[in-house]
Amino acid sequence: MSLVPPPFVVAIPARYGSTRLPAKPLREIGGVPMVVRVAQRALQAGASRVVVAVDDTRIAEALSGEAQVEICMTRRDHASGSDRLAECAEQLGWDDDDIVVNLQGDEPFAPAAGIRAVAQALAGDEAPMATLATPIIDAEELFDPNVVKLVRTSNGRALYFSRAPLPWARDAFAADRHALPSGTPFLRHIGIYAYRAGFLRRYTRLPRTPLEQTESLEQLRVLEHGHAIAVRLTPEPFPPGIDTEADLERAELWLRSHP
Repeated sequence: MSLVPPPFVVAIPARYGSTRLPAKPLREIGGVPMVVRVAQRALQAGASRVVVAVDDTRIAEALSGEAQVEICMTRRDHASGSDRLAECAEQLGWDDDDIVVNLQGDEPFAPAAGIRAVAQALAGDEAPMATLATPIIDAEELFDPNVVKLVRTSNGRALYFSRAPLPWARDAFAADRHALPSGTPFLRHIGIYAYRAGFLRRYTRLPRTPLEQTESLEQLRVLEHGHAIAVRLTPEPFPPGIDTEADLERAELWLRSHP
């Protein structure tokens, strides 16, 4: 398989309203609005186009100095970032085979290599959607419901995503739940996706599914409707996304140590 990624679009959903962090896209990290940092990461990854899907002109204004970044104004009532990007696909007329990377608007430190890797994962697989994962290294992370776990097949397709510990090491955890048994592939999901634009349009029209609603994990809709998701390991770590004031403080500290 070629190591050169195919041409791909990075689309960044950026919603102004946030209950946990108001005006999140405009919050500054090192003096730069978060949404600008995310767009810059997308450009560093070599995307053929970088589009920010916004619902508020204030976000568009913050990006006015980024000449290579396109703005797509979308409705405010979308339930998810994927829905917002599906509206972009219609507005901008993306071809069905175009590879679209959904880079979340709260991932200002997403590594360029990881963005390229998810595009490459989709290009090298017949699945209509791809995502990334990374090994889980401690039991606390495995048992944290805020950490999404996944299991995959031997050919790299997703079997299931869950907030519960997955897979369940029956004998090992019966004896000790404070250490991970060796040899078991515990994986944490990284919330970056690549889709073919035609599937992105279809996916957001699929009815919500019981497992999706139970786990509150949008990607389970894809699996429940019988579609495949390719999963590859990230080549570089993804620092945590930003959802709270405490996350912003950690981001400032991270930036100082990673200039």
